[in-house]
Amino acid sequence: MSSHAHHPTVKTFVAVWIALLVLTAVTVYVATLDLGPLNPIVALTIATVKALLVLLFFMELRYSTALTKVGVTAAIFFLLILIWLTLSDYLTRGWSSYIHPFH
Repeated sequence: MSSHAHHPTVKTFVAVWIALLVLTAVTVYVATLDLGPLNPIVALTIATVKALLVLLFFMELRYSTALTKVGVTAAIFFLLILIWLTLSDYLTRGWSSYIHPFH
């Protein structure tokens, strides 16, 4: 095992920071557009890219050990399972029975 771990340079941090600022500006701009049902998809895609940049560079996941990457992958997979279960419940409810619960 090497005693010298690789870390991002200041130049990398500045580039990622600028990318995050640009993506934030894009998010604000896209929020003013009427994309219909695509608005949340576009907003969540931009937010996911920003979260990945933070994870990979500011939290140095890109330079972490394989065990750390497995842990983060497992956490993300578990989160996706929770989202899937929540959406499957929400999307399969009979909403008409909730509108008039006493009929």
